[in-house]
Amino acid sequence: MIIAVAGVAGTLGGALLTQRGSERAKRRELELVRSHEEARENRSLRRTCYVELNRDARQFTTSLNRHLHVMRERGVEEADSDTLEEAKNAHRDRYSEAQMIAPEEVLIRASVVNQALNKVYGQVKCLERDAPAPGETTETAAQAQYEVWEMLRTMRTAMRHDLGVSHED
Repeated sequence: MIIAVAGVAGTLGGALLTQRGSERAKRRELELVRSHEEARENRSLRRTCYVELNRDARQFTTSLNRHLHVMRERGVEEADSDTLEEAKNAHRDRYSEAQMIAPEEVLIRASVVNQALNKVYGQVKCLERDAPAPGETTETAAQAQYEVWEMLRTMRTAMRHDLGVSHED
């Protein structure tokens, strides 16, 4: 009788242990799949953010350049100011998003670009109001705007590196 009970208990216990082991393996597999899916979604979110930040920073830089040309050639009209403000606001929104998504390495580069763009924007607005700081001219503002392009390249390289698209340092 004891042997029979032990045999039945062993058979039932073995089936139960096998079932629990199988459930544990399935749970680990699901966690792994979820982890991979989260990583893919996170990368996709960063990619979208980076594309938009790069585009809007470049557009803001281009708008500043155009605005400086307009100031030299004919004087600024309301439509010109509106175009510059739209580019500035789009960049601000993308940069704000990147602050919540981008890793520190990318955010440092994006911050440099953001600060440079805002500095040039401030210079342009002071020039527009005929109240430049000492030494500020349309030429110094244009030079500062031109220097933003190299900062944009550095930011883009950091973003590409983060996404695994480029292994450049």
